[in-house]
Amino acid sequence: MPHFILEHSANLPIETEALVSQVQQFACASGLFDPTSVKTRAVAFEHFQLGNDKKGFIHLQIHLMEGRTLEQKQTLINEALKLLIAKVGENFALSAHCYDLLSDIYRKN
Repeated sequence: MPHFILEHSANLPIETEALVSQVQQFACASGLFDPTSVKTRAVAFEHFQLGNDKKGFIHLQIHLMEGRTLEQKQTLINEALKLLIAKVGENFALSAHCYDLLSDIYRKN
């Protein structure tokens, strides 16, 4: 825990493996998580339409156990967006969202 999931258009100007690695490093360096528990993955979409003039998109989902403060989550999201802008530029639609996982209904082995 946590899970960083990059949903993105297949036309990124950076190798997906490199982006996953940089998001993983970012998450581990945030100080909010045990680095051994961070999981990062990506899902590419070949077919997409955007309602703007952007070339592609990235949506970063951050699934984490409940208990982080609103300020911690806002800082995490803001810094994540800065990282994504630095990697793909302003020509891509970028978004990020934190999702709290409820300990009463989340299970893992």
